[in-house]
Amino acid sequence: MRIGKQSQPYTAIATSDAHSITVRGKDLCHDLIGKIGFTDYFWLLVIGEMPSDAQRQMLDACLVAIAEHGLVPSVQAARMTLAAGPEAWQGAMAAGLLGMGTVVAGSTESAGQFLHAVLSDAHGDDIAASAQDHLTTLKAARQKVPGLGHPQHASGDPRANRLLELSDELGISGRYVEVLRVLGETAPGIMGRPLPINVSGAIPAVILDAGWPLEALKAVPLLARAAGLSAHLYEESLRSIGFIMSNHADQAIAYDGLLSGREDPKTEDDA
Repeated sequence: MRIGKQSQPYTAIATSDAHSITVRGKDLCHDLIGKIGFTDYFWLLVIGEMPSDAQRQMLDACLVAIAEHGLVPSVQAARMTLAAGPEAWQGAMAAGLLGMGTVVAGSTESAGQFLHAVLSDAHGDDIAASAQDHLTTLKAARQKVPGLGHPQHASGDPRANRLLELSDELGISGRYVEVLRVLGETAPGIMGRPLPINVSGAIPAVILDAGWPLEALKAVPLLARAAGLSAHLYEESLRSIGFIMSNHADQAIAYDGLLSGREDPKTEDDA
């Protein structure tokens, strides 16, 4: 994404004076505190307007779906950081969030960009042909299909199924959900293996159809995982397993003294 300079230094998010604080055109104390929930506020902060009931419910559902994912690498990094520096919650939280790249949690953004590319290349609204072209290209390059496949939920990711079901119920499902479903139907035949829609594919499809900006997709898993990390860091402060994990890692990895290549890692949500 290209970041350029504005001709004038403006912000539309917040301002304050001696008597009030204004956020997105609303008085923080009179209009927002005690009046709206945090999901509404998150939408307002990012987009600049209040969400509809359906938009709020869809964003809420996405946040709930991926807030917690067990002892994945980002959580382990956070817990081990807190074990090493018990006073530094901010450092431990940062360690967990910094680990959310294209393999862990950031796969939501990658899937959203892929859905957008397929939709943008659909000439005359022929989504099926565009999907087939993109899948064929991925297969030739021996690349995974963003948003499809799961190492554990081979018969279908229950989180993805519920999010798509809710999107239908709320009347949100549109072109992005359509693209995702076409990919889900087409990909197994082209790639030659089962590829169910996973949560990293469902989240961008439903939230983009709800009106969330493509450029801010990563904000959704980042906010969700901050909640999950908070739970892990609180538990770590009460009964630490950070050094236990570190010790187990040390015992599990054998030294061979050689440099070697690595296989493509599996994503947290994708197969």
